[in-house]
Amino acid sequence: MAAWWRAVRGVLLDISGVLYDSGGDGGGTPIAGSAEAVRRIKASGLKLRFCTNETQATREKFVEKLQGLGFDISVAEVTAPAPAACRILKERGLRPHLLVHNDLVPEFAELDKANPNCVVIGDAAENFTYANLNEAFRVLIGMEKPVLISLGRGRYYKETDGLKLDVGAYMKALEYACDVEAEVVGKPAKPFFESALAEMGVLPQQAVMIGDDIVNDVGGAQQCGMRAVQVRTGKYRPCDENHPHVKPDAYVNNLAEAADILLQQL
Repeated sequence: MAAWWRAVRGVLLDISGVLYDSGGDGGGTPIAGSAEAVRRIKASGLKLRFCTNETQATREKFVEKLQGLGFDISVAEVTAPAPAACRILKERGLRPHLLVHNDLVPEFAELDKANPNCVVIGDAAENFTYANLNEAFRVLIGMEKPVLISLGRGRYYKETDGLKLDVGAYMKALEYACDVEAEVVGKPAKPFFESALAEMGVLPQQAVMIGDDIVNDVGGAQQCGMRAVQVRTGKYRPCDENHPHVKPDAYVNNLAEAADILLQQL
């Protein structure tokens, strides 16, 4: 494979499946060597941005959890879907009906949610009940021009007790029922990656994305002009290496190995 590490000035890291596996009593388990890898990348002088589709908590609570797991991370370093969605809703005067996790609701506190004229769907976990999905369906089907905003479109993700359905499966159900195409805010949407690059101040060809999702991390980054490396942790499965459309610039066993390769070239 090509020398993916050459002339890299900025690194984008996925979080779930790269830094840690979520779930369990402690909120998750760090992947071996990942916390030290983050510290080493930061110490090297490379620009670093955490690029996540996490929508089960506010950025503040999410970062607090990661800090408790030993990661050197701050809210200002995280690009996440909910704040980006809030900016879009304000700009367009949209009033959302929320189908999201209870812990994410505070992100939308400043928005008018009376008489909703759109639906925002995130990884609602246990809130993905028939009643809640049907309520979102009724809001959409009652609109002349339905607006569905999805905080990512992942198919599944990995927690400590196994794989879990992600928001994309429920997004597709509403798309089908309402004959509408969702607007995706988050990976793999190009504006989401462009926002992260702008926050780092680097060009796409100067950046590498490291993630566990062959489509949303790797494919999304490559469509934006970046190089992308897939880790064999998190939701990675061996069949990813035979994906018909997306070919990573490299595979690594974990973030620690990626950091070793990257930092040896500086």
